[in-house]
Amino acid sequence: MFILHLALQGCLRAREVEYGVTADTGGHIRYLLDLVAATGRHAGIERTEIVTRAFRGGPLGEGYWRAVEAIDDTTRIVRLRSASDAYLAKEALWTETDSFVDALVAHIEGLDRRPDLIHAHYADAGAVAAAIKARLGIPYIFTAHSLGRVKQAAFGTDCAETAGLERRIAIEDHAIAHADAIIASSRDEAEVQYAGYPSYDPGRIRIIPPGSDLGMFAGTCTDAMVDARIDRFLADPSKPVILALARPVSKKNLAALVHAYGRCPALQTAANLVIVAGTRDDPRSLEPELAGNMAELFALIDRYDLYGSVAIPKTHAPHEVPAIYAHARAKRGIFVNPALNEPFGLTLLEAAASGLPLVATDSGGPNDIIEGCDNGILVDPRDPMAIGRAMLKILSDDALWDRYSRAGASVAELYDWDGHVTRYAELAAAVIAPPAPTVASPRLLLISDIDNTLLGETEAAQAFNLWHGDQHDMAFGIATGRSLHSALAILAQNQVAPPAVMITSVGSEIYHRVHGGVYERDDEWTAIIDAGWDRAAIAALLSTRSELRPQSPLEQRSHKLSYFTGGEADVAERVRDLLAAAGLTASVIHSHGRYLDILPLAASKGTAVDHVRRRAQMRRDQVIVAGDSGNDVEMLRACAHAIIVGNYSDGLAQRPDLAHSYVARRGYAFGIMEGVAHFRRLPAQRLSA
Repeated sequence: MFILHLALQGCLRAREVEYGVTADTGGHIRYLLDLVAATGRHAGIERTEIVTRAFRGGPLGEGYWRAVEAIDDTTRIVRLRSASDAYLAKEALWTETDSFVDALVAHIEGLDRRPDLIHAHYADAGAVAAAIKARLGIPYIFTAHSLGRVKQAAFGTDCAETAGLERRIAIEDHAIAHADAIIASSRDEAEVQYAGYPSYDPGRIRIIPPGSDLGMFAGTCTDAMVDARIDRFLADPSKPVILALARPVSKKNLAALVHAYGRCPALQTAANLVIVAGTRDDPRSLEPELAGNMAELFALIDRYDLYGSVAIPKTHAPHEVPAIYAHARAKRGIFVNPALNEPFGLTLLEAAASGLPLVATDSGGPNDIIEGCDNGILVDPRDPMAIGRAMLKILSDDALWDRYSRAGASVAELYDWDGHVTRYAELAAAVIAPPAPTVASPRLLLISDIDNTLLGETEAAQAFNLWHGDQHDMAFGIATGRSLHSALAILAQNQVAPPAVMITSVGSEIYHRVHGGVYERDDEWTAIIDAGWDRAAIAALLSTRSELRPQSPLEQRSHKLSYFTGGEADVAERVRDLLAAAGLTASVIHSHGRYLDILPLAASKGTAVDHVRRRAQMRRDQVIVAGDSGNDVEMLRACAHAIIVGNYSDGLAQRPDLAHSYVARRGYAFGIMEGVAHFRRLPAQRLSA
């Protein structure tokens, strides 16, 4: 494959990138350069170009007018000239789109071969890629890195930070609409951030978390020069360190961290605050946003009289970053990311690999990182008191600090570049040349729950993967309470191939696989269950019930409301009565003693399975389902060939309405395989071709 990366923000170069000097030199450049380096090791990607915009002068010198810069034998940076030769901030790049498209068409037509795929980074690159697709037919993948609607929600519409955002949002929607696939870094990005766009289509979004070269952070030693540069600010350098490392842009919300620290005397007694906020000579010479935020930080230090307790070093080199983390770890400190939204959170991975517990925003990628590693606490970034409580909790509990510190080591396995590139190359290949649809119709359809059914025991999952590959006459799908992207992520972690059909969010959404990890939403099903569904009224009614606690925004869907309960046996019945008294219709499902899901009346795993069966033109006796808990009841009850795995809960095997089910002796995926073997042995008239 020949992949052409588009990144119009021109402040990138192959080596010695000066991160943090401008808004164009942030994590997206680090991601792009690391991705390109990693794809260079993949046998299926033999050629790569990074195409960006050339400019003269600007804040970073004259090197960005150079037309070509080689990275290695198969990879290079190409800088194309557009209408203006001046450095332009990303907010002004839209003015160069038309001239850049013409320059890129000329560049592509002058190559010895056309790129197979374009990967567009950020909004304006997405607009260029859409134009190239229209003119030359080259497909493209889009990575937004950050989205205008998120920034608009964080800052509102009437402030300097959001000037011009409506144009950017429109450009982003255009890029989303025409992309062949979209790569997101986290569930929050895939399911919450993109959802505000008219062209949102979750089936085309694939979560592939960026990798990270974390080997340099684990066990890194401190550096005396780095230590001295920090300690000179502090009256008592022996204290633990609260460390933040981020560019001083508004969305990084560093002021909230100073507020949290300044308002909590106990924190000031327990630890010093160290903020590494890019590189500056005179802060007044920085870009206006950066200069304004630095001025605010200095004013807050003065307001709370934090002299001797806060360090804000003027400069640091990229190679010193591991030693900065090691400085905080040696003092049994913590790492804090209070961003209003963090699309991914590379610094969180680095800090975790260094052995630092985390306190991080609950908006964005940190949800996935902390859920996967269990190495810190998520907080509302708009609540300085909550940030302060979380920091103090970790700093005052040695056992908790030790547990979180050890747990961070798992990030190296969850976020490695080789794993990222494997999934990236699979998606790219599928976009370039989608596989032809299978002609033969399957004889059987197996639909399984995921958690504690298909997955839950490593040996069983591995055996299922091998077994399933030999079931040539059987299509496989899943039915889960998880969202589409949560389900795909956990299946990928367990090396389960993308299923042909995904029934998600307890039957309220259905997706059919098109190719690779790209799915098509079943809009017919959505229209069916939408009848009589009044989500807003139900949410308002249940908000008055103190025994119900809403699950995170990630678990709320357009046709699903999810709550935690106190485990009361009759809670589902009481909610049903409450809804009925208000004249509202819905399906109420309580499972595992603590999860309550409210769905449209027509939605359930059972009705969704039957819809999939009818769409596939299969008979009822050709369908086998497997589950373990209360939210599988409708599916198990509706299907004649039902498997209850041996590790079941919620009393499934004792229910009279599930007496027809096969109760496996073994648990998890072993139980599924056992149950399928049982039904395959049935007389031909009950399970036939």
